[in-house]
Amino acid sequence: MTTFDLILVGFGNVARRFVALLAEERAALRREYGVTIRVVGMVTRSHGRVYAADGLRSYERSLSGRADVGHHAAVASAQSTATLDFLRDALKRSAAAARQRRLVVVETTTLDITGGQPAIGHVRAALAGGAHAITANKGPVAFAYRSLTREADRAGRRFLFEGAVMDGVPVFNLVRETLPAVRVIGFRGVVNSTTNYMLTEMERGQPFDAALAEMRARGIAEADASLDIDGWDAAAKAAALANVLLDARITPHAVDRHGITAATGRLAIDARAKGRRVKLVASGVREGSGVNVRVALEELPADDLLAGLEGQQNAIVLRTDLLEEFAIVQRSGGLTETAYALLSDLLTITRGRATRQSPPPVRRRRSL
Repeated sequence: MTTFDLILVGFGNVARRFVALLAEERAALRREYGVTIRVVGMVTRSHGRVYAADGLRSYERSLSGRADVGHHAAVASAQSTATLDFLRDALKRSAAAARQRRLVVVETTTLDITGGQPAIGHVRAALAGGAHAITANKGPVAFAYRSLTREADRAGRRFLFEGAVMDGVPVFNLVRETLPAVRVIGFRGVVNSTTNYMLTEMERGQPFDAALAEMRARGIAEADASLDIDGWDAAAKAAALANVLLDARITPHAVDRHGITAATGRLAIDARAKGRRVKLVASGVREGSGVNVRVALEELPADDLLAGLEGQQNAIVLRTDLLEEFAIVQRSGGLTETAYALLSDLLTITRGRATRQSPPPVRRRRSL
């Protein structure tokens, strides 16, 4: 039995569901994978930070400093200790676990669309400190995928990010683990749940503001909903897909980006009257030596797979050199699915340690 130690950076809804999922799956993880998981450190932007080498007992109470977390604990306020300083200190405290390749930093902070920080710095610090890094944040993949992958390779650690696009649906794992010798040459998809729900409701006559309010009430919309409706969330996901699957070197700011407005409702209604659907489509394709990536409204025929997506449903169609086109459809999504993506990445790390598997090299793809 191997014990993996986790340091959580961020403890919002996704991280809370993740630790709950770890508790729910504790017996199965021991029985089927031979691992136990414990959280030894946690740092949040607004609720403080805590470390206990023998494992935290109560996450939320520990952050407030009211819980008895053992004599190894060190609690500091958010005002007195910077997140990176705390993370580096926690990594040093967990040096033994790092040397044994069983230390993992789980990063779930919110997306910063200007430059992907501070999430990139968190991942970089984790790798420099000998830990594997898992993130559900799109920023590190959308802004710094190539450099972070190189750093992970040099450190002999994993940098994984399945939760960055389509929650727990295995988009990146699918290509990395199950499609040897296949080259992805393009993609198109609906990847933002908020805007797809709003378009579905607006074509039925619901006002823009009411549809957005519903997504906020369900906790689906980004904390800053402009990231959804202005197309930035989809642009970040498109950049991540292009960087990983098409070997691009772009950021979300290089994506030809469009969003939705109240006026889009009339377009959706008119398209539906013609038997067509309006969708916000993210796409990427190789063009010569470069990659063209865009997020734009498209009026689709009824027989297009993307046209059939309702409400919060997402889908990606991958175009490849050997398998032509195939699609991945997500019929439902939420906190559990995103938390599962973190668990999936964690189990990828545990399996790799058990077999002493080296991280896969960055795959270079020829231009087609």
